[in-house]
Amino acid sequence: MGKKKKVALLCSSVVLSMGMMSPVYAAPNGTNPGTPDNQQYSISGFIGHSELSKKLNQIEKSSQGEVNVEVAGYSNQGREIYTATVGSGDKVILIQSEIHGNEKTGTAALLNMLKQLGSNNSAEYQKIREEVTIVAMPMINPDATELNRRGNDLSWSEVEEDFPQLQGSAPSWNYYTYTNQYWDYASNPGFDVNRDFNPDLNYTPKAEDFPGDSSMPGWYITPEAQTVRDVYKNLMTEFGQVDVFVDLHHQGEYYVEGTDDKVTLSISGDFVPDPSSEEGSKYSQYSDTYNEELSKQLNVAAYDALQDRGNSPFDNITLYPQNLDLPGTALGSFALNGSGTVLFEVTGQTQSYGQKKIGQLVEAVETGVYGIIKGVATGDVYEINPDEYDEIPLTDRDQDYGL
Repeated sequence: MGKKKKVALLCSSVVLSMGMMSPVYAAPNGTNPGTPDNQQYSISGFIGHSELSKKLNQIEKSSQGEVNVEVAGYSNQGREIYTATVGSGDKVILIQSEIHGNEKTGTAALLNMLKQLGSNNSAEYQKIREEVTIVAMPMINPDATELNRRGNDLSWSEVEEDFPQLQGSAPSWNYYTYTNQYWDYASNPGFDVNRDFNPDLNYTPKAEDFPGDSSMPGWYITPEAQTVRDVYKNLMTEFGQVDVFVDLHHQGEYYVEGTDDKVTLSISGDFVPDPSSEEGSKYSQYSDTYNEELSKQLNVAAYDALQDRGNSPFDNITLYPQNLDLPGTALGSFALNGSGTVLFEVTGQTQSYGQKKIGQLVEAVETGVYGIIKGVATGDVYEINPDEYDEIPLTDRDQDYGL
């Protein structure tokens, strides 16, 4: 580990404390997609990386062997990126959270679920563990978590050191170097890790592929994306495929289309055009693996689980913008490799709510994800009519927006 990484780790608690004491604001639209303007927030209700490590250790011990925690890789600043595995079934569900460090409810939800999945000995949970292998990756961008921001902590010069073939190339389009009243990426730059994925899981960076754009695949130049990719590849080697991939995010505040109801969360299974369609012809090599029907069924399972809560804010579930072409996202890349995919976008890019609201949002994520897990474990998800996906209400927002 380099000197910079050691210093960063020693100072992480100081950085986190500063974030708690000082109000932080989201960047304006255009520089940090998904963040509402001038939104003030505190991260005091959420955990940092050191507490994550402690909680995972506690969950593993209390589960008496049901939950297995391993270090899958390291962030650029040397922080552990974990996998927590529960269950031994043939169906594989991979779930990740906090690829953007200021999108935190997914991590809280995953920790709650791991505790429950590992210790609940009811017939229902024993069935889940027998039928499904769940691999959770909470807080996959821990450097961004400690800085409470979207981008990781990595400079282009470091990328050039890791990939000498890129020396002299223009930095990738997802490289943050701006400075404004909210964040200073100029002195501490980073990348949007959720644009660094590539459906070619064996891809190595090539100078001619830079700087790229949002409709082109990423490059696996960030250690965080590399770690997730490696976990995915290892699961494919062991099980033949990753049946389900779920990615937990945040978005701004929006309304259910045609109503005055604020969205609780949005979901989606649409991140690239169908490879068998004219629009998706550039992905034709993946036409035999892409499984749009399963993605729709999984999203309906999550939606139905939330609707079962009755007349409450959990009713305000919408579809995220559709007809996207984002192969550089983990969801887009893994969908092309055959995984059924589900995006969760909780309202409020940053945590501007009180503890009651935070708890409600965490519970909404847990409810939707459990709907997916239980549907896969019982097989019920495969009986869902995928056309029901198109009946989920839309979000009142720009439909060309990218997650």
